[in-house]
Amino acid sequence: MTAQEPQAPVFPPRIFSGIQPSGGLTLGNYLGALRRFAEKQDAGIETIYCLVDLHAITVWQEPERLRHQTREAAAAFIASGIDPARSILFNQSQVSAHAELGWMFNCVARLGWMNRMTQFKDKVGKNAEKASLGLYAYPSLMAADILVYHATHVPVGEDQKQHVELTRDIAAKFNHDYGVDFFPMPEPVIEGAATRVMSLRDGTKKMSKSDPSDASRINLTDDADTIAQKFRKARTDPDPLPDNLDGLRDRPEARNLVNIYAALSGKTAQQVVEEFAGQGFGAFKPALADLAVSVLAPISTEMTRLMADPAEIDRILGQGAARAEAIAQPILARTMDIMGMIRSR
Repeated sequence: MTAQEPQAPVFPPRIFSGIQPSGGLTLGNYLGALRRFAEKQDAGIETIYCLVDLHAITVWQEPERLRHQTREAAAAFIASGIDPARSILFNQSQVSAHAELGWMFNCVARLGWMNRMTQFKDKVGKNAEKASLGLYAYPSLMAADILVYHATHVPVGEDQKQHVELTRDIAAKFNHDYGVDFFPMPEPVIEGAATRVMSLRDGTKKMSKSDPSDASRINLTDDADTIAQKFRKARTDPDPLPDNLDGLRDRPEARNLVNIYAALSGKTAQQVVEEFAGQGFGAFKPALADLAVSVLAPISTEMTRLMADPAEIDRILGQGAARAEAIAQPILARTMDIMGMIRSR
């Protein structure tokens, strides 16, 4: 009778994702993240959503503003359909296991891996010497955010996919170095027509809360009039819309607005161009503005209502943190045991 090979552990499916509370959330955050997060609640998989305030302080934050932005981001999650009773919603700094495992992963990750992280290079440019050590080590903490919950699926934007790949590298090296099958190999989840929403002023750049021009983005706090005005003033070109997507190939602003319409309406981009084929932006932009207002104005209104009671938001985040810690602490404790650390508690 031959001995059987030990079976690799089967990790129950669990979704984790996070957003930095370092500035107002935008239409891009809603279409690329928040709406997707809400939809995942119906998939029968445990969902954990985190406001990653430890990541936010990798660049200097005014303390009161950071507290306000954390509450505002929580309000945006809830207003966008995240149910704190069905998902775990919390801010990262309330669960110390993130920082503790982040340090352990700093000792597992290799400098060469960190040096390949394109987002760090993009953010610091020629000023790398002035960047914080935290900003450099950001991907290692992100790996801890994911693996401290043994998350198996991570909804992210395309620009964060490299960080999830690094998370897999860290998990694989830890498992190999200690001869265990303890951490899962999480999968990035990237989907949807408008997961990468572009600037309303430049269709070649991502819509960003850090863009100096407020006209470049739709903020989730914008009222109906502001939303409509920004779309009507969005940069386009003089040509009418084609009847197929090939006609948008070299028209980034036009393609961006079509993608946004498609995402907001639940249609495909091809269906949108067929519907508006031959029409100019004088007709298309008002239709897009009306659609955006119908979807986003209720979110803005609900966020205003929630922000009127910050103590209630803090209570929700505290309850979420307690639930998150109940999952994270046993995983952290086992990690420390595997690494040879003595724990008296």
